[in-house]
Amino acid sequence: MNEDHRESPLNPMPPVVWLLFLPIAAMEIVLQAGSTGLVGGPGAVGWRLEALERFSFSPQLFHWMAANGHWPPEQAMRLLTYIFVHGSFTHAVFVAVFLLALGKMVAEVFSAGAVLAVFVVSALAGSLAYAAIPMDLPPLFGGYPPVYGLIGAFTFILWQRLGAVHANRYRAFSLIGFLLGIQLVFGLIFGGTWQTLSEIAGFAAGFATSFLVAPGGWRAVLARIRDR
Repeated sequence: MNEDHRESPLNPMPPVVWLLFLPIAAMEIVLQAGSTGLVGGPGAVGWRLEALERFSFSPQLFHWMAANGHWPPEQAMRLLTYIFVHGSFTHAVFVAVFLLALGKMVAEVFSAGAVLAVFVVSALAGSLAYAAIPMDLPPLFGGYPPVYGLIGAFTFILWQRLGAVHANRYRAFSLIGFLLGIQLVFGLIFGGTWQTLSEIAGFAAGFATSFLVAPGGWRAVLARIRDR
């Protein structure tokens, strides 16, 4: 009986997932340390509010920049930086758990560059969709839009595998359907927010981007076009 006792009982996390997870974790650790008085003194209690003011995505500010054709880097970066700051420790923990779980499953199939592309495109889609809502809205923050993008990529993987065995491909959308159903129930009970639209946009962007960045994705798209 040959066993490698040095083998870890846990599968290692792909480096690209750590690359996405660590900034979110680091931000939350600093904000938690400040809120509990471990660092920063009395003024650190307000660090979360300051971080939200500095990094969250403001649709009103985006509309002003678009109307004036003026894009200061420290403001334009909000299209992406909103994903690194959260409203509470619980908010950040849920995002981190989903990111690690889904990121691992997607990164086991996609290349590191493809995972990054899905994550970034989904984050941008989330902020742009939020800005497209024709009303005054509070700032957007939190990592759910790109996490939903990873759900979109995972759905694409299932969609491909089901197609390969000639099964019903619509089954691949069971996860997103379940999550949106849960959100609908909570929205009816506690009141929903327009941020859900940014998450749906993140999912759609993640699924669509996967057609281009998945292994053999672009070649498969061209092959389908030629077949038609």
